[in-house]
Order: sequence, then C-alpha cells, then structure tokens
Amino acid sequence: MSAKDQRLFFLLQTAAHRLKLVADAAMLDAGGLTTAQAAVMAIICGEEQVSQRQIASRLGQRESAVGAMAERLIKAGYITRTRSETDKRAWILEPTTAGRQALAAMGTAFAPVNALLDEAFPGEEAERLGASLRRLIGLLERPRMSDEDAAAD
Repeated sequence: MSAKDQRLFFLLQTAAHRLKLVADAAMLDAGGLTTAQAAVMAIICGEEQVSQRQIASRLGQRESAVGAMAERLIKAGYITRTRSETDKRAWILEPTTAGRQALAAMGTAFAPVNALLDEAFPGEEAERLGASLRRLIGLLERPRMSDEDAAAD
C-alpha cells in the first residue's frame, strides 16, 4: 500500500501533535517547562557561553524562534542573556539557579512518554520505526529542485 492509501502524512502529523501535547503536559507538571524549552535549557545548562545562533543550529530552528523562546525563559527567571565579548552581534544565554532547578525537576517526567512509545512500538518495532523516521528526516533534508528548476528541465 502507498503512503497515500495509508494516509501516512495525516497519521504522522496527528501522532506527533498528540505526543507533543502529552509530553508538554508531563514536563510542565514536573518543572514548568515545555519539551522545547527543556531542550533549550539542556543545551544552555550543558555548555558554557552558548549563543542563540548555536542553539538554533543544534535544534534545526530559526534563530528568531530561539530568540522568542529565550525571551520567555528570561521572563520566567530561568536564563540570562548578555552580549558576547568576542562577537557583539551574538547573544550568550546562561542558566540561572532557578533554571537549573527546573531542568533537574524534569529528570523522570519524560518516563511516562517513553513508556507509552514502548507500549506502542515494542522491541524491534521501535528499532524499525526509528530507522524509518531517520531515513525520512534524511530525505527531507536533501536539497530539492525548486519549481523553476523543474520547469526548466
């Protein structure tokens, strides 16, 4: 059967959205951070002198999106932002004590999400799904011909 017959795009999109809602709820209950915020906090807490640009690159996000998230984390008292001493165009993000504590509280919060995934994809199914999703991500990252290039051929 084809991807169209299986409605794979719809199923992937629906599963990802619902999984994000479950994960965000678990993370918010544990430490007041969404999964996206926790990912950013993990990078900030794990490295010294990390810039918004570096975080955006590591997460495959736009720098403007990381900047908006940084604003929310600053308002929550979880991080500080200062100009880089070596590159005045760059902002350096650093965790506060409250930010480190919030991230530490996330420790076991994700366990129920992983348990749900383990139930849905036991053993080798998880391995096959992981390999398939990595292959899809690789295909999506390949350069694509633009419509103009395709029309010219």
